Amino acid sequence: MQPLELSVRVFDHYASIADVKHYYGLLAVYALCRTAEMINDGGALLERCRKLLAAFPDGHSHANYNFPSYRIGGIPRAYMLMRGHMTDDTTRRYVEHYAQEMMLAARDRKGLMSNPYCPPLERVWIDVAMAVTPFLLFAGLASKRQDWIDEAANQALLHYEEFLNPDNGLLHQSRGFVGPGLYSQDHWGRGNGWGYIALTELVQYLPSDSPHHAKAQQYFKALSAAILKHQSPRGLWRQEIPLDSAWEEMSGTGLILYGYGVGMRKGVLDPKTFGPAFDRGIEGLRKHCVNDDFSTELCCPGCLCPGQDERKGTVAAYLEDKQQVRDDPHSFAPLMLALVEQALRQESPTP
Repeated sequence: MQPLELSVRVFDHYASIADVKHYYGLLAVYALCRTAEMINDGGALLERCRKLLAAFPDGHSHANYNFPSYRIGGIPRAYMLMRGHMTDDTTRRYVEHYAQEMMLAARDRKGLMSNPYCPPLERVWIDVAMAVTPFLLFAGLASKRQDWIDEAANQALLHYEEFLNPDNGLLHQSRGFVGPGLYSQDHWGRGNGWGYIALTELVQYLPSDSPHHAKAQQYFKALSAAILKHQSPRGLWRQEIPLDSAWEEMSGTGLILYGYGVGMRKGVLDPKTFGPAFDRGIEGLRKHCVNDDFSTELCCPGCLCPGQDERKGTVAAYLEDKQQVRDDPHSFAPLMLALVEQALRQESPTP
């Protein structure tokens, strides 16, 4: 099956078993929008994306989100505005309102956006880079708001710097959830993917004259190289990336492959170095992580500094307290984004 068709089928399966919303659902809608821009169907899939996003906020029930932008369609709605696919007044008003609201979010003393429910604890986690950077970047480009673009870059770069382990070039997930000022001990697969997708979107869309452009590319290339050496024989990356005995995990793998595809396509990553890893990874995802009925396998469920007491935030907690789940809602978007890059690679193969 061709990658774009598989992307649509995976989304269809997701929509058949769950209400597609929250950050993981909206990231899947973003991947569907990216798929729709490439697929030759007379614009039918783009229209479907418009209808999906027009159902936000009133067509869904909503929780108390860490970022209220999820209520109005978040990342994909800002993307569709930026790309000229949804330019209605309602979309522009929603995106601009929630971008400005995001600029007022709680921050720690270093400027990282932090958990809104107890700001004095300054709890920060790498997942926020994914939630903030693409939305503010797309909103800023759509509305010509340099302050939003700058903050999009600022959050991605600050989160990379905060969670970087200089000994191996990989990222930890969180600080402040184990205890005041303490970091989780992990190098969690999807956590590295969350930091990586924020850098990936900067590489893909940040204007070349941005003062953040050089540093975004530097950090992106450094994280790309650090991750590369840990690919498993089956082409996947693991729940604890540097641990060879850890179980293979598909959502982090999909996000990594998406970044590799973008990096090669934008001329930032060397295809001779990263192309074979990308191809092995896609083969591994398709063979081991998606079933004939388009359900998914090997995905870590929701995971923020797991464990209790002395186990909290330890590598053992990430490995043992969290186990692979079929059809976890985090699984669909990373797989779809990787498939979009596979289609682009097939369309314009790099030497």
